[in-house]
Amino acid sequence: MKTRITELFGIRHPIIQGGMHHVGYAELAAAVSNAGGLGIITALTQPTPEDLAREIARCHQMTDRPFGVNLTFLPSFNAPPYPEYIDAIVQGGVKAVETAGRSPEQYMPQFKAAGIKVIHKCTSVRHSLKAEKIGCDAVSVDGFECGGHPGEDDIPNFILLPRAADELTIPFVASGGMADGRSLVAAMALGAEGMNMGTRFLATKEASVHDNVKRAIVKADELQTRLIMRNLRNTERVMNNAAVQEIERIEKEKGESESIDDIRHLVTGAKGRLVLQEGKMDEAAWSCGMVAGLIHDIPTCDELIQRIMSETEFIVRERLAQFLNG
Repeated sequence: MKTRITELFGIRHPIIQGGMHHVGYAELAAAVSNAGGLGIITALTQPTPEDLAREIARCHQMTDRPFGVNLTFLPSFNAPPYPEYIDAIVQGGVKAVETAGRSPEQYMPQFKAAGIKVIHKCTSVRHSLKAEKIGCDAVSVDGFECGGHPGEDDIPNFILLPRAADELTIPFVASGGMADGRSLVAAMALGAEGMNMGTRFLATKEASVHDNVKRAIVKADELQTRLIMRNLRNTERVMNNAAVQEIERIEKEKGESESIDDIRHLVTGAKGRLVLQEGKMDEAAWSCGMVAGLIHDIPTCDELIQRIMSETEFIVRERLAQFLNG
């Protein structure tokens, strides 16, 4: 399949693996890229820029196909050494970066000088337009369904994607609720030129997360996620568990007076690792999309992507075509 996204990143299929904290390691990124998609290493999962450089080198050993790096820009008071992380990306020969969080504007000259293509994650049309204005090559449009941070507008992809298509001139992919060939066809019908998947790639054989996490996703339906940190205007969609129920209790009790310190012990990255890597499922909140309701198995990345593309072709050539020919 050929779209502006496949052309931009030099990939066979318009499928991108989203950058996920404590998930986006070389094993998963290489598996996605080898299957024809765009695998993504998560930069800030690596403790230092030197660690990221080593992870990039490991990924190059596992695949000769394009892969990218996710770089999330956090609030300035908690900022990692971004120039050094970017230097590791440049020196590692990576040509695609997925940015997220705050605007990457101040770092765009560094990316551009290195010939790196930038796709920025946005939860609104206004942020997508800003990404286009500052020179991003593409946008990942995150609907309200997504795991992690869906923004504060609560607009689902059935509205957000065609709105983005109406306003943008750069290509964009759909993120949030993406799982299979139906997702890809629907996203493209609404104006996207590919899709980004996070939760779906969590439940693959190559994802470096505990089997308890993968089984929880397969077992879950679309009703199992919760929204936390709404009072803090830092909303996150997470899988329901004991930690999340405690967060909900605290948030109900504190109301508008809630601060991050009230729930920090249940949302830290260190606690999140206990869930993702050790399988202690009630230790912390962990990001998960509503799309868990569409995930019923744990395939390899290659099996998943080939299945998605076969489904996509069948839907377009057979199912939809019959309505025109009827």
